[in-house]
Amino acid sequence: MPLRPFATRPRTPFLAAAVLAILLNIPLVCRAQQGGNSQSPPDAPSATANSSSRHKTPAAVFGTLARRSIFFPDIAATPGALSTGDKFKLFASDSISFGSVAESALAGAIAQGMDSPEGYGQGWDGYGKRFGSSMARRASSEFFGTFLLASALREDPRFFPQENPTFTGSVKYSVERLFVTRSDAGEDVANWSGLLGPLMAEGLANAYWPEHERTAGQTFERYGTDLASRIGTNMLRNYWPVFFKKLRGSSHASGRKP
Repeated sequence: MPLRPFATRPRTPFLAAAVLAILLNIPLVCRAQQGGNSQSPPDAPSATANSSSRHKTPAAVFGTLARRSIFFPDIAATPGALSTGDKFKLFASDSISFGSVAESALAGAIAQGMDSPEGYGQGWDGYGKRFGSSMARRASSEFFGTFLLASALREDPRFFPQENPTFTGSVKYSVERLFVTRSDAGEDVANWSGLLGPLMAEGLANAYWPEHERTAGQTFERYGTDLASRIGTNMLRNYWPVFFKKLRGSSHASGRKP
């Protein structure tokens, strides 16, 4: 039985999953938005020392990364807050990072196999359009979320990985950080920049997306897919410092320079 194009499949599961995720995390977002939260985000550096905190400042994480990752530039490599200029530079770096290119290449290949959207056709020309539109949507999302909204709302758009992640804990943390982020002051706040940025980008994408793919339902379907993809990417970000720590350990053990 041939695989039906993505655009013709029922959208209810995608929309239901996105709505369910938001409903389950409303209490978490509300607590963060109150601003009176005295605890910093899990494993994120706090503005003041708190020896009674059950979360440790990831000094070892910063030491492992040493400098910003070229694959995931939005992984926090330093504990200090970002300036508006820093957020603009982060938006630019994220838009053309190896991670963004790899994700768009994979998304384009999957969409090509599903012939979605149908208006792009097949062959290398169709794949180029799908890859290009994915990169454009990613850049738009980064501009709105990482730079514009994060600057206006004084939110820190970076991802602060856990120092010693476990699989179950990492899944929970990855979902949590979709809805809650760190403010410039080091407090838990609702992640409006991370939630609204992709939605604004998908709205803008309707300017170059095939005409029959510009309905509200299809826009929110893409948005739901974006949020689900962000959770998976958060998992990779969370384990990225651990990967490099093991890589450096193997390099030292073999006598090579890292």
